[in-house]
Amino acid sequence: MINIDWKKLVFGYTKTNYNVRCYYRDGKWGSLELSSSETINIHIAATALHYGQEAFEGLKAFMGKDGKVRVFRWEENAKRLHRSAEGILMAPVPEELFQKALFKVIKHNKDFIPPYGSGASLYIRPLLIGSGAQVGVKPANEYLFVMFVTPVGPYFKEGFNPVDIQIVRDFDRAAPLGTGHLKVGGNYAASLRAGVRAHDEGFASALFLDAKTKTYIDEAGPANFFGIANGKYITPDSTSILPSITNMSLQTLATEMGLHVEKRHITLEELAQFEEVGACGTAAVISPIKKILDRDSNRVFEYCKDGKAGPISTKLYQTLQGIQFGDIEDKYNWITFVD
Repeated sequence: MINIDWKKLVFGYTKTNYNVRCYYRDGKWGSLELSSSETINIHIAATALHYGQEAFEGLKAFMGKDGKVRVFRWEENAKRLHRSAEGILMAPVPEELFQKALFKVIKHNKDFIPPYGSGASLYIRPLLIGSGAQVGVKPANEYLFVMFVTPVGPYFKEGFNPVDIQIVRDFDRAAPLGTGHLKVGGNYAASLRAGVRAHDEGFASALFLDAKTKTYIDEAGPANFFGIANGKYITPDSTSILPSITNMSLQTLATEMGLHVEKRHITLEELAQFEEVGACGTAAVISPIKKILDRDSNRVFEYCKDGKAGPISTKLYQTLQGIQFGDIEDKYNWITFVD
């Protein structure tokens, strides 16, 4: 019997029963293995440890009111992991293997899927690492693909309530022609100092500017940024931003709502013109933003002046969550059922 207070779950790690694993050796992927171990054995010269050959994904499974388990847009996660692998010269995980691992790990941890109405979900973490030994700077010839799950609550403790973030200029998350568009660990390591300092100073996250000119909005910590103004859904376009599957979905929903979607450079000055702003991603879904502080100039941009998320952000959030939990018809074929 699982003893979890589902409504008090935070976004963190909770031990579950099983994970799944598969090795790439001698030029081919092996068989999928089920494991109850929370650890992996890795060579001391593995390229993941020395040269950053590591990529991961994040997606969720949801329990509907009808008792059916739904996974949201897993194919897009499989494609993005494939792009990340190619970007740092790892063996890509075939989509068929990704799907088999996904279904297997969910089915063997079904008791850990939070019940409908709890506001929580089952977070799924696919991980691909260079496990082969190299001392020279070159790709491994062996890789390990792991997928584990954990039940989670909201990413930000505020949930779907407005948060404060701060603009930083003295740190960069990724270079314009670097790996910012890939979901690899190095980008997150580079963001840690700015993110921890933001938390220490009372903010939910750091808002990064483009590394080259410090003129344009880049990533909102671990999430994509968007703004609403004059009937438009506007989100940054940059070679150093990770293409968010949540953001992609919100753009579709925004278009359906009659908004004009613009993906382009967003200057700092435009922040004063937005009616609503938010951060979006798999973990947070949408985090409405009530205040953005420019840490250098102390200039403040304020939103949500009544303390609540704006009407468009709220509708986007409720619609996306409604599709994910099965309360709203999935017209886009985003949902896959796990029997």
